[in-house]
Amino acid sequence: MHAPATRRIEITLHKPWFALYAGIRLTLVIAGRGQPAQWGLGTWQVPADETAELGVFLFTRLWRFGQAEFALAPGDPPTLRYRAPAVPFLRGRLGLAPSR
Repeated sequence: MHAPATRRIEITLHKPWFALYAGIRLTLVIAGRGQPAQWGLGTWQVPADETAELGVFLFTRLWRFGQAEFALAPGDPPTLRYRAPAVPFLRGRLGLAPSR
């Protein structure tokens, strides 16, 4: 049995320089499975030959916010960027990172 083909992607998770919240936790969701994440640049593994459903959200003990989703197609560049909102009731933004 062959293991499914995978590829590595980079996601830069940006926290605003001024945020009206503290003590939040960041979660990355790939194909419905949540995993803790940290601010900054990270790499993750996704299927190479199918669209990967990605999501990010922030949470505290009381609520969840900053949610954003993106469908990464096999032909898309492997570099994404998430920008968290400055206030705890807005959505975040997740999408392809600008080319360097």
